[in-house]
Amino acid sequence: MKVCLISVEIFAWGKYGGFGKATRTIGRELVKRGIEVFAVVPRRLGQKSVEKLDGFTVLSFTPHFPFSAMKLFKECDADIYHSCEPSFGTYLAMKAMPHKKHLVTCRDPRDFQDWKMEFELPSLNKLQVIHNYIYENNFLVKRSVRRMNGVYTTAKYLVPKVRSIYGLDVDPVFLPTPVVIPEKVVKSETPTVCYVARLDRRKRPEIFFDLAKKFPDVQFIAVGKSRDGKWDSYLRGKYSRTPNLQMTGFVDQFTSNLHTQILEKSWIMINTATREGLANSFLEASAHRCAILSFVDPDGFATEFGHRVPDDDFVKGLNYLLEKNRWEEQGQKGYQYVNEHFELNRSIDKHLNHYRETLEKQSPGK
Repeated sequence: MKVCLISVEIFAWGKYGGFGKATRTIGRELVKRGIEVFAVVPRRLGQKSVEKLDGFTVLSFTPHFPFSAMKLFKECDADIYHSCEPSFGTYLAMKAMPHKKHLVTCRDPRDFQDWKMEFELPSLNKLQVIHNYIYENNFLVKRSVRRMNGVYTTAKYLVPKVRSIYGLDVDPVFLPTPVVIPEKVVKSETPTVCYVARLDRRKRPEIFFDLAKKFPDVQFIAVGKSRDGKWDSYLRGKYSRTPNLQMTGFVDQFTSNLHTQILEKSWIMINTATREGLANSFLEASAHRCAILSFVDPDGFATEFGHRVPDDDFVKGLNYLLEKNRWEEQGQKGYQYVNEHFELNRSIDKHLNHYRETLEKQSPGK
């Protein structure tokens, strides 16, 4: 079997996000199972047109000339073309290889209100949001999703949203993101909480930083940086002198153990974003038995495995989880859920099962 993964990023060459993390993990694990894997992505600064990464081949195209990706899809000549999030690449792959099998996983489907929020609080700038909207949300992308051999989503609460956005006749199928589950974790003896996300405006990291000043006996660790260099510098200049706050900057999870070490010792993972899908950080924090304190509540992760703060009262929420060590029981429940549904090998088994089942079916109508 030959698989081509299609993504807007690959967690390398200066572009690090949830889509890329999932794509790279899936590619790496499929290679371990003896699958020949390609990935086709927009080329980033310092990236060659052909690269080897974790045992699979990464082919890239110039972002300003996306139609050049069609040649790459033909070169792959894969049995399965799997988009790890809908994009214009999804359409181009289907156009280039119409008689092959095409699948798509919707990780963070965005409706009009979501895109409006992205535009009002951009990670980099408003022009970048417009470019992303055109590349990821145009009518050709939506039409391609409707013609897929299989449509999946990584969170159950997203099923009706995906069906509505893309006008599907049937519900997408739940296909979990693969997550490494540590055999054991050793929590810090000192109360420790972490933030694991970009320091972008939409993520509202200032709430986390201000919280550190109100809990001087708790250690706060922020993992991540902003795509906007000026905003990142502003945050570090304002908060870096907070004695119980550590700002690590970006941590490469594929080359460093620091990310794991921070989650292992943390009691609680705090998410302050105004909007999220079921982010990798929720899954990875739960895998490390961290309770979740969050404004958003994808698949009930905050409600069931921590504490939700819809009123933004993170002070009250953090006190609640720290009192009587409630975080410990909530973190254990989250661990059990993620281990049952998202564990790496189980997830990859499900990917392979869907691939094999798809190859036994006829191609989508043209």
